[in-house]
Amino acid sequence: MRPQTSDDPQTRTMTLEAFADTIIPGEKRSSDDRAIAGAAPGGGAVAAGALELLEWDATGVSGGLDDFARALNTHAQAHTAEFGLPTDDTVPPFVALSYEERSAVVKRLTAPGHPEKALWVSLALFCNMSYDSAAHMSTADAIAAGHPGLTSMGVTTPDADGLWRFPNFSYGRPLAALHPDTTASGSPA
Repeated sequence: MRPQTSDDPQTRTMTLEAFADTIIPGEKRSSDDRAIAGAAPGGGAVAAGALELLEWDATGVSGGLDDFARALNTHAQAHTAEFGLPTDDTVPPFVALSYEERSAVVKRLTAPGHPEKALWVSLALFCNMSYDSAAHMSTADAIAAGHPGLTSMGVTTPDADGLWRFPNFSYGRPLAALHPDTTASGSPA
């Protein structure tokens, strides 16, 4: 591999996947997967499409992802040096860290008072969003594809006409009676 802080696409992808996996961990895609630490069973943020969401220009962060990856690897190198951790030149510095050490770096970057906190929190929020809502794709498509976040939250498939209906209210009962002038479409009269 090239120098760990290089701008090549593989370094960027592995680093951002390792960050996303630190935010919502999942299982390795294969035995030689280095970006995913394998800290949790099932699919995490990476399997949920965190990179696809981050790379979507609607997020406003896609143009800075090279800088995020470069900075994250620089912080990982500093962390490695500070704690005398072993280095591994075959992968980017952040990827070379264990899940626990990755978490320590992210905790430091998102801590109150850190000068870059807002940047790292925004990146972490998009990783969460990919898992919690599959914001980068239609909900029906995400469910059909077995999206790990929506599946784990119990989001069900839509009815045959493509609409979701919820015959069982979330509290087990209607929260209020319909107003007597409500039309059949649910609009007020």
